[in-house]
Amino acid sequence: MPAPKQSGGMLDQDEVMRAMLAMKQEAQARAGDSDSDNDDSGSDSGSDSGSDNGSDDLSDTEDKPASSPSTTSSPHSSPLPTVSSLPSRSAVATTSRVKLPPRADPKGKTKDVFDSDRVSANATFESIGLSAPVITALAQLSIRKPTEIQTACVPAIMSGRDCIGGAKTGSGKTMAFALPILESIARDPFGIYAVVLTPTRELAYQLSEQFLAIGKPLGLTTATIVGGMDMLSQAQELERRPHVVVATPGRLCDLLRSDGVGRSKLSRVRTLVLDEADRMLTPTFAPELAFLFEQIPKNRQTLLFTATISNAIMDLANKPPAPGKQKPFVYRVASDSLTVDQLKQKYLFIPSQIRDPYLYYLLQHPPSDIDVALRAPKPKQPKPKQGKGKSGGGGGGGKRAREDSPEEEALDIPSTIIFTQRCATAHLLHLLLEALNIPSVPLHSHLTQPQRLLSLARFRAREVPVLVTTDVGSRGLDIPDVAMVINWDCPRRADDYVHRVGRTARAGRGGVAVTVITERDVELIKAIEDEVKVTLTELELPEEPVLENLNMVSVARRVATMEMHDSGFGERKAVNKAKAIKRARRDATAA
Repeated sequence: MPAPKQSGGMLDQDEVMRAMLAMKQEAQARAGDSDSDNDDSGSDSGSDSGSDNGSDDLSDTEDKPASSPSTTSSPHSSPLPTVSSLPSRSAVATTSRVKLPPRADPKGKTKDVFDSDRVSANATFESIGLSAPVITALAQLSIRKPTEIQTACVPAIMSGRDCIGGAKTGSGKTMAFALPILESIARDPFGIYAVVLTPTRELAYQLSEQFLAIGKPLGLTTATIVGGMDMLSQAQELERRPHVVVATPGRLCDLLRSDGVGRSKLSRVRTLVLDEADRMLTPTFAPELAFLFEQIPKNRQTLLFTATISNAIMDLANKPPAPGKQKPFVYRVASDSLTVDQLKQKYLFIPSQIRDPYLYYLLQHPPSDIDVALRAPKPKQPKPKQGKGKSGGGGGGGKRAREDSPEEEALDIPSTIIFTQRCATAHLLHLLLEALNIPSVPLHSHLTQPQRLLSLARFRAREVPVLVTTDVGSRGLDIPDVAMVINWDCPRRADDYVHRVGRTARAGRGGVAVTVITERDVELIKAIEDEVKVTLTELELPEEPVLENLNMVSVARRVATMEMHDSGFGERKAVNKAKAIKRARRDATAA
């Protein structure tokens, strides 16, 4: 397909900077309310040996633990409230520190936002303009019919228009922009044709895999440019001029600024994609995006895709186009809620000081409506490790708990993702589950990139049933067989909730999301319900059998805490922050 004939890109540096400023207050509120671990920081540099970098932890401060598990708090003396008795949204707005952004108007302010009734339900890949080789490649993957977002956006993108696409998680957004790019490359093989920017490293690797799954038979080549991996190897990949570059912004900027690559590598790029655009268009990425936009031609085609179209994105869509240029094509899949109908959303209300035994019981006795096919082999009964040189007097309690919990009563553990707010919480939960003989893997920014990729690979292959992760794993990851999502720490924002629970019930499958609510979260969860337009149902667990495991789980927590302390967890964070300070000084000097 010939290059889009446009007089200017939809997004230029000034527009992006204005969008960043519009969201600055929201970002500051998030930073003040949460110790979340995001991989979406601007600079992704990292040493050549594969170590991580400071950028991953710019929002991972630990001055105020979010809802860190504890066993020392005093129990409640008053009855626990229920979700139905939570305060109204107006009350939340005046009493809670958490301020959720206003919901964007589904129709926006532009006539280019179309509803599902504008898309034919009988569309085929041929009818939306794809060629036979691309359709054949899709058929080999058993993909035979386009989804709604693909039916709407593919023809518009192939015609050369800029595009903004919004749809629920698991609805095929990636293929909505990947297919037109593949079609163009199949017709006219080109150097670096497209640059796809993502907020997280794991999502970058996943996007590269999806491009190759369809495009490899067509001769497609890709390069994945992320922090924490060898820069020299990545520079060599760029020198080979792959058709598609999938990158996190910080590392791509570092490569272009380096002497070995130079800034001219992207001078002929025709398409720029911002995946998870609501996260990309935040002040965190402003300097890197501004630099990258300067390296990519002004007449590029720009594509924005996300599950949650924010006001900042709609402001860009509503901006008057440059002379001789069309307004961007905007499509948002119409829906009564921001989550899919197949997702069963529940809450578990428990005091914060006894959450651990409830988690153990929930994993061994999952909700009955979880697909049996998505359950992993039954683990052995837990035998908590004993700390080095520590008697603690807890061994007997663990033994009694095992005798009171017969193996035959426990069901197989479903494929589960547990989300936490902080790296330390995620790692401690992973060690706790391991001490309880429940196989799990961690995913957070304190791990090296090879460690993170290994954790994802083991979970995808169903070698382990549980992935414990921070929000670094909430964006875009497509793992079809996830049966249950557990929000161990209640999300601080509605869009974070949407992306977390969107890791299950994907592509028409069913799934269960359980949000653990403590006494500190009652106002927040009501605000999330109002924002997402859903009502969570209560998940009731029998208290007596849960608390039978209290001693055993407490012993396991002590063992996990000692193991975490002995491993020197957190030392890499200090190194990462030192790198971030060094980069900031370097950038200030260059400016």
